Amino acid sequence: MAAYFEIQADQTDRAQRFYTDIFGWKFNRAKGTPVEYWRIETADGRGGLLRRPAPAPPPRSGANAYVCSFEVSNFDSTADTILKCGGMTALPKFAVPGVCWQGYFVDTEGNTFGIFQPDPDAA
Repeated sequence: MAAYFEIQADQTDRAQRFYTDIFGWKFNRAKGTPVEYWRIETADGRGGLLRRPAPAPPPRSGANAYVCSFEVSNFDSTADTILKCGGMTALPKFAVPGVCWQGYFVDTEGNTFGIFQPDPDAA
């Protein structure tokens, strides 16, 4: 099954820098769309970035959208990079026993996203 994700941002250049610095994603402006829109090229998936069409929820609110988690090879290293790039921890690293290490962060645009490192020995 194929999947597609979208990220909304108030400052699209800042969001592009954030995700490029962390995951190495590439962004290509989509011409002819009714909103500012960029296609996102990732190693394993497809996505889009658009200028936020309505105000973001206030800080410390629950997620009001679908939250995506991205597989990483080293949770701790990626978490450090996220924080250095201006992200914040929403839910620190925890084990999904026998599956992975998972955690959630808030990007520079106030969006929640997760990262996970597969590990059958996670406990």
